[in-house]
Amino acid sequence: MCCLSVGTASHILPTVDCGLCPISLDLFKDPVTLCTGQTYDRSSIEKWLAAGNLTCPVTMLKLHDPSIVPNHTLRHLIDQWLQMGHQLDPDYLATVDSLAALKQNLECHQATIQDKLQTLQKIRVLSEESPTANSCLIQLRFLPLLLELVFGKVKDKLVVSQDDHVKFVDQALSCVIRLLPFGELESLNMLKQESKLASFLDLFQHGTFMVKISLCHLIDAISSSTETKELCDMLGKTRQLLHEAALLVVGNGGSEASEAGIRALSALSSLESNRENLVAEGAVDGLVTYILGAERREKSLAPMAMATLEKLLETSTSAKEALVNNPNGVNAIVRMVFRVSDHDGSESAVSLLTIICSDSLRAREEAIAAGVLTQLLLLLQSQCNGRTKTKARMLLKLLRSKWVEDSKHDDV
Repeated sequence: MCCLSVGTASHILPTVDCGLCPISLDLFKDPVTLCTGQTYDRSSIEKWLAAGNLTCPVTMLKLHDPSIVPNHTLRHLIDQWLQMGHQLDPDYLATVDSLAALKQNLECHQATIQDKLQTLQKIRVLSEESPTANSCLIQLRFLPLLLELVFGKVKDKLVVSQDDHVKFVDQALSCVIRLLPFGELESLNMLKQESKLASFLDLFQHGTFMVKISLCHLIDAISSSTETKELCDMLGKTRQLLHEAALLVVGNGGSEASEAGIRALSALSSLESNRENLVAEGAVDGLVTYILGAERREKSLAPMAMATLEKLLETSTSAKEALVNNPNGVNAIVRMVFRVSDHDGSESAVSLLTIICSDSLRAREEAIAAGVLTQLLLLLQSQCNGRTKTKARMLLKLLRSKWVEDSKHDDV
């Protein structure tokens, strides 16, 4: 029933946020949306307009376009809610309609770039403040929409300035990153399209550091799902992307950018097919540079960098050569064998040294000169785990046997 006569808008309550029509105060049966973004039940708003009213009942703004648009998303979610016997979180419907209106604004071709920027900001705030908002955003399929807005041809359609486009991409990607932990990662497969992959690469090359950081988070998400394994393989064959990721690790974007680059390299190295390309595009040198600077950082991803190097060396001969040929390579690894603050990277450091010292006299000489023997003895006396100590003993044994063998060759 209608609890409010059509002509008395001053007492209309904002019940649309609770899944109720703000005119009838009843649950929506056929929700429709006005150009102001407000949603009403069709029968109620049609009576309002038929009475000669030219304003939006809730906002009282003049309607520059009197047409009404079916809100299929809201109707679908209300039907779901009814089918579940009203067992959903009571906060769920409280955010559905406002998010549906925001989605329509992002999809609207007539909305200005400023309108869309404000919409993105509202989405970000809602996702941070409301415990049910992220679930609703996924249900409303915001993730594929945002990805399309970032990597599609939206800029051409909006005819916006470069500054506004940068702001838009930055805001949209921030929203995307917040949604990734909640699922629907298969949406990322749209990047397999040639035009969208080209857009991804262009943003990675020419975007701001904040944009590049967000793209690294995307790469991390892509590598974590079996649904996007093929896409991860495609990214690993995009040599310019790998080169840019390696540069990000050692660039001047600050620690956040460097750490994002480390995460991207680690993610891409999860596929063995990507590793040779990573080495060819400078990943080893980038990781070494990061590890060398780890002691200056209060918190660092040096253990992740070490683990990534270990993956590269396990399957790539060229990675071994790159590490040994790097002027600081062996020294950087030796310094990670024993660190008083933590032992997270110790096991990888010992494993790496075992790999390169097995085949290279030069690596053995540099490791011993850098103090690896002392580092290993300190590690064996520390509280590190048993597996690490076992590897440390094996490395000591290897260095000793190789030293004896090398000495015999020198005598001859």
